[in-house]
Amino acid sequence: MSTTAQAALHALPDEAPFDRERAMAAVADLLAALGHDPDAGDLADTPRRVADAYIEMLTPEPFEMTTFANDEGYDEPVVVRGIPFVSLCRHHLLPFRGTATVGYLPGERLVGLSKLARVVAHHARGLQVQESLTMQVARTLDHALVPRGVGVVVEAEHLCMTVRGVRSETAMTTTTAFRGELAHDRALQARFAGA
Repeated sequence: MSTTAQAALHALPDEAPFDRERAMAAVADLLAALGHDPDAGDLADTPRRVADAYIEMLTPEPFEMTTFANDEGYDEPVVVRGIPFVSLCRHHLLPFRGTATVGYLPGERLVGLSKLARVVAHHARGLQVQESLTMQVARTLDHALVPRGVGVVVEAEHLCMTVRGVRSETAMTTTTAFRGELAHDRALQARFAGA
């Protein structure tokens, strides 16, 4: 994979080293500000647990986007549906979760199917908005494969919308990114999306 593709894969918003002790102190301060004693009984270990949970959810698992030659000249869509993910809303720090459909129209290179799921998991580990997550996955595949086209469809439930505020419990948000030959071909997009 090219250096540009590697950079696209590893560049996440707000990527920075974690200060676990400071995060724990901030959670304790938040509990106190909300009227709870962070040293009381079952809350005593909450600052550590919350800090560790956020560190885990914000740490992408690195992987190599290994590709191989398309020796047989396969030219039909390669699509993986139902890829589960969980990410964190950058506006409320609450999870949003759902599934992604990710695929491409091969050019000279193919990619292992598990890598389509891994690229979603990689980019989901960060403070995100769904639109950016969708574009990041598409951009990474575009750079790594130089395919004839890329398609990404993400459907998610946002807890910042379903458990607070408007409380639209059944609301799902769909975002799409189609590139290359998929960008303007509605029939191919429908086929890609399983319609």
